[in-house]
Amino acid sequence: MAEEEKKVPVWNQYSEEEKQALEALCTGYRKFLSTCKTERESVREAVKQAEAAGYRNLADVVAAGEKLQPGDKVYAVNMKKALALFNIGDEPLAQGMNILGAHIDTCRLDVKQNPLYEDGSLAYLDTHYYGGIKKYQWVTLPLAMHGVVAKKDGSVVEVCIGEEPGDPVFCVTDLLIHLSQEQMKKTGAKVVEGENLDVLVGNYPLKGKDKNAVKAGVLQLLKAQYGIEEDDFLSAELVLVPAGQARDLGFDRSMILAYGQDDRVCAYTSLVAMLETGHMRRTACCLLVDKEEIGSVGATGMQSHFFENTCAELLQACGEYHDIDLRRMLANCKMLSSDVSSAYDALYASAYDKKNVAYLGRGMVFNKFTGARGKSGSNDANAEYLAEIRRILDKHHVHFQLAELGKVDLGGGGTIAYIMSLYGMQVIDSGVGVLSMHAPWEATSKIDVYETKKGYTAFLLEA
Repeated sequence: MAEEEKKVPVWNQYSEEEKQALEALCTGYRKFLSTCKTERESVREAVKQAEAAGYRNLADVVAAGEKLQPGDKVYAVNMKKALALFNIGDEPLAQGMNILGAHIDTCRLDVKQNPLYEDGSLAYLDTHYYGGIKKYQWVTLPLAMHGVVAKKDGSVVEVCIGEEPGDPVFCVTDLLIHLSQEQMKKTGAKVVEGENLDVLVGNYPLKGKDKNAVKAGVLQLLKAQYGIEEDDFLSAELVLVPAGQARDLGFDRSMILAYGQDDRVCAYTSLVAMLETGHMRRTACCLLVDKEEIGSVGATGMQSHFFENTCAELLQACGEYHDIDLRRMLANCKMLSSDVSSAYDALYASAYDKKNVAYLGRGMVFNKFTGARGKSGSNDANAEYLAEIRRILDKHHVHFQLAELGKVDLGGGGTIAYIMSLYGMQVIDSGVGVLSMHAPWEATSKIDVYETKKGYTAFLLEA
């Protein structure tokens, strides 16, 4: 971006058509955030949109023995919690792909397997928090329950309570200020303990029940409304997330306030960019994965072999499979590890290096490296790759900024970039700046959402 353009606020450089496109994108994004608060919900919505855009299930293609051709669009789902989309290009797959990779898991409270208990005529669900959170931020908020309950007969009950206007909500209680003298002396890490993040779910005793009558009343309701027995919690995946819809933030509606923008802001913009691609010279890929917030572990995390196995299936379906071709394909890929970065907050200025931090409203963010302190656990992108990215973005008039997470010795974070770099591919972190990252409600700039989507589209076409 030319120096004179950099001095003009991004919004003031938009035409009326671009402003309308920005609002249209952000309207769809808010809807996605409001309805897709778990990995399963995100994958289901992404598949729905992909199929509407002409994508087919790769498993069906393989089962039919069909050979894929340039221009074909396919997807693969991993255990309903991760998704890979491919738009087959003209070049042989062994020459690599252009990949957008984001994660769709977010910080939350997970319901334990033996959760329901009664104490003091109150019924609670015991929880285990997921991801890195400030525990005190999760008390007294209206919470919604999302998830599934798998029963022994093979049926699966979907649960979503607390999102509709007439639904009940749940909450974690807090100690009243009048009795909290000792609590207030504790550090932020200890003021609310993890074992005290239990969710209040009932107070109405079941008539005729002498012991644990409130718990019995809750179980009766679950049985009547969902066919769920207490033992069914053993095979359930239930989570508590902030209830309510994503909203415009500020008098000027310039920002978005919502749960789970880390990293659904990059997942959504990657998905939209991917679905807009037409006939490609080089195969395009959008990868949405689970478990990043807890180390990318497990069968649905980036450390699993799902992506590698799916690439092997793709090569086979294109009639190109050989082990050396798979290795070449992975090594020749170029990737944007699509994840959020911290944005400058003037209320906490001492945490940032103002010369090397992202600012809301200044466009797409690139982190050459992440990690903690001495770049520990980081993928550090090559200078030549960053120069190529700069060329692409300038060609497509994408506003972008280079940043670090915060001051060197304060801490840091990681993404899936270092895992993908193990294949030898070029990877750099990119995405959207976020205020209040990992809090129940996070803030982003509409401008940054729009510019990031533009950048992802340019990368898929040009890299």
